[in-house]
Amino acid sequence: MMEPKNIKKQSKLSREVGSQEGRKLRARRKGKRNLWFGIGMFGLVGWSIAVPTLLGTALGVWLDGHYPQRFSWTLTLLITGLTAGCFNAWFWVDRESREIQKDLEENDE
Repeated sequence: MMEPKNIKKQSKLSREVGSQEGRKLRARRKGKRNLWFGIGMFGLVGWSIAVPTLLGTALGVWLDGHYPQRFSWTLTLLITGLTAGCFNAWFWVDRESREIQKDLEENDE
């Protein structure tokens, strides 16, 4: 009469092993996300903020030199570039987060 419990344990173990095997196979197909992937993503986020900020600042300095106003073009475009860069970084991080969540959901099935 002990067999049903043993079968349940084996069945649960078999499902778990199968699930782990599936995750490993998908990871191999997609390529590993390791330390370098994380550093690359960190760099992507950094550059996606830095580039628009620097471009906005450079344009603002040029506009202040050629078209002076009562307000600072440099400060205005620096803030505009920073905001655009933050939205850009948010887009990339959100996209990656959705992809990771999708992979996790596929693993649960």
